[in-house]
Amino acid sequence: MAFHIQDTSTADLPDNHEINVTPFIDVMLVLLIIFMVAAPLATVSVPVDLPASSATPQPTPDEPLYLTIQTDLSLTLGDDLEVERERLADNLRQLAPDEEQRIFLRADQSVPYGELMEVMNVLGSAGYLKVALVGLERPAEGGL
Repeated sequence: MAFHIQDTSTADLPDNHEINVTPFIDVMLVLLIIFMVAAPLATVSVPVDLPASSATPQPTPDEPLYLTIQTDLSLTLGDDLEVERERLADNLRQLAPDEEQRIFLRADQSVPYGELMEVMNVLGSAGYLKVALVGLERPAEGGL
């Protein structure tokens, strides 16, 4: 009978070929918690004052076409042509047959936002998709 005695102090341990996913799961759980905490913070509503802006003014074209909404919700196309909301698309096609022309929309500060959006919807349905909102220029203050 032969016995084979193996010296365990010099023998190498067998290689472990399994992937240890525990650290990966830990990292994923930490990222999940970070995103769960950060997501509600990204949807905070902030009061906005739209009529004035301190942004760098963009150059205006040579002959801009202004559409003005006045306090009584009447519409003025250009400088002096008063139009009815129902006839706005027809009057625009007479003054600006190119639907790619930018329409500069300016509204009184007291005009409700819903009325402004209705006029923008009329412009969009008429095919005039390039609409720029006009505001007063305000000098930039110390912060944002």
